[in-house]
Amino acid sequence: MASILIVDDLISIHEMLEAVIQPTGHKTAFATDGEKALVRYKAEKYDLVLCDIDMKPMDGITLLKQLKIYDPGAVVVIMTAYASTESAIQALKYGAFDYLQKPFKVDELMQALKRSLEFKRIITERDSLGATPAVKTGDFEARLVGGSPKIKRLITQLKKLATAHTPILVSGETGTGHEIAAELLHAAQYAAEAPLVRIDCRLSSAASMRTGLLGENGAGGTWVQQARGGTLFLTHLQCLPPEAQAEFISVLRNNAHAFRLVCATEEDLEKLAESGGFNEELFYRVAALPVEMPSLRERTEDIPALLKSVAAKISNPQFDARQVEFTEDALATLRAYHWPGNLDEFTQVISQLITTTETRVITSAQLPLRVQDMKQWPSLADYLAGQEKQYIARVLNACQGDKARAAKALGIDPLRFG
Repeated sequence: MASILIVDDLISIHEMLEAVIQPTGHKTAFATDGEKALVRYKAEKYDLVLCDIDMKPMDGITLLKQLKIYDPGAVVVIMTAYASTESAIQALKYGAFDYLQKPFKVDELMQALKRSLEFKRIITERDSLGATPAVKTGDFEARLVGGSPKIKRLITQLKKLATAHTPILVSGETGTGHEIAAELLHAAQYAAEAPLVRIDCRLSSAASMRTGLLGENGAGGTWVQQARGGTLFLTHLQCLPPEAQAEFISVLRNNAHAFRLVCATEEDLEKLAESGGFNEELFYRVAALPVEMPSLRERTEDIPALLKSVAAKISNPQFDARQVEFTEDALATLRAYHWPGNLDEFTQVISQLITTTETRVITSAQLPLRVQDMKQWPSLADYLAGQEKQYIARVLNACQGDKARAAKALGIDPLRFG
């Protein structure tokens, strides 16, 4: 039996909800505004808060913020009568678990109660058990190599999120290690045999998305079913087709406790959502816990450690690859290069270099021309122009080739597309 606090300024709503909820065995309590609800919650923590938005003197959004400050584990379902979902999206942004749009049907209410109370049960059990990551502490340091402040903060953050069930959004440039973060988070929470289902949103057709991700009536497709009891990892989330974005919200609502969701993107998804290039509600549902992967340019002091890490994983036909050393001028050149492909590019360059070198000491002259020759580097204007071109292409792809929609999202003239 769960305890549910109902917050609404209409007594008729209290009576209706009590008549529906109490026969299920749950205990209900009532408050007619946000201030009274906050006092009641502090006196007796409730398993769930069902809260209207439009109340005075303290409205539902303000109450939600105050509850999350007092108890970050508070589970809140917002009730809104507005035709627009703007207020509901705002509630999700501030930590609401879900929302109900008035007038709602009894079965919609019961499904929301089931999802939210199951989520509350899971997080309560984990807190009481003092759950700890299943992986060794050193696994994070072994895979996220370096001692820079950026990488230390990242490792600390990932360890804190290791057993969180809330969706996690991993962002950062291409090649920064999105998959490494997802794999560490998965291994920290689940046993080795638990499923980790990876979906690349760039490569999946509309038909495969329908079959694998969405299913029918928000139940989730085969990929979602396969991820139950484990992790569903969506890469390049910005490429998820717009029609699939809206339907995926239903999948998440119906499967909130069935799997852990980790998403990854190379774009600023919040800006894309604000400009209409990505579903705003979906963004706030998947970005509850954001993780930013630093670029290699931001942590060049880690390059010596990364060199040793790469060398330990490859072989040279003439000698032990771990014996290879880089001169100071070579290290300086590696630190100065802009590494647009980040760790992926670095690993490819160093692996090829160590595998083919005939000497144990590598100088800057042996590095690839694009790395060693400043003349090979693009000017700032050319580099920014290239980045702009790539970003425009990505947004156009996210908008399914709709130039007018992409132009609106980017704030540019549609004629730019030619």
